[in-house]
Parts: sequence; C-alpha cells; structure tokens
Amino acid sequence: MSRRILVVDDEDAIRDVVRTSLEMVAGWQVDVAANGAEAVTLCGADPPDAVLLDVMMPTMDGPTTFARLQEDPRTRSVPVIMLTAKVQRAERRRYEGLGVAGVLAKPFDPLTLADHVAGLLGWRT
Repeated sequence: MSRRILVVDDEDAIRDVVRTSLEMVAGWQVDVAANGAEAVTLCGADPPDAVLLDVMMPTMDGPTTFARLQEDPRTRSVPVIMLTAKVQRAERRRYEGLGVAGVLAKPFDPLTLADHVAGLLGWRT
C-alpha cells in the first residue's frame, strides 16, 4: 500500500534527504513544505497519511503547527512525527505530551528512516 507523507522542514537539504529516503526505501509519495503555514495549507487541502514535522522553524515552529493541525477537523486525525535535534529526555517528553505519534532525532540514518516512521505509525514497510 502506497502512503503519502508531508515533510515539513525549513532546511532544503533535510527535505531533500527525507524525500529521497522515503521514496527510494519505502516507495512512499512525499510532498514537502518549507514552513508551518505552508504545511497547514497543504494538509487542509488534501490531508496526507502522515506528517514529519521539524520542531525548530522560523515564524511557526513545529509545536505551533501541530496545534493548528489539531484545530482543523480535516487534519486532526493525521499522525504527526516530530523531527528534532533536541532529543534530551525532557524535550522528548514535552513533544510526546502534545499527542504526536512520535519523535525522531536529527541527524537520522536515511536507510532506516522509513522503518522508524513505519514503526511509530504501526505501518508495514
């Protein structure tokens, strides 16, 4: 079964690596957004199967973007996985406490990223 993932990160290189990894390894369709506002718009227009969301972005950070997605009935049920360089236990608990599907650390291994995402979401790869 093909999945469609939205990757939201303000860094071009991260978006490119994640896109290539998920497309090549898992065969998923990957859409990208460079910021939280773009992500909210894209999700509202056509909700993906899941969102990989950077925590630290200018203007609208990951937690704020997640809150906006939760406010919209069209996107409330879309699982969100936070991507973050801050993986200390307190930060991880804070993000998980928001109700996200999981937290993945940056940097990550592009060859195992799809397996980690699938594992957090209960998907088969």
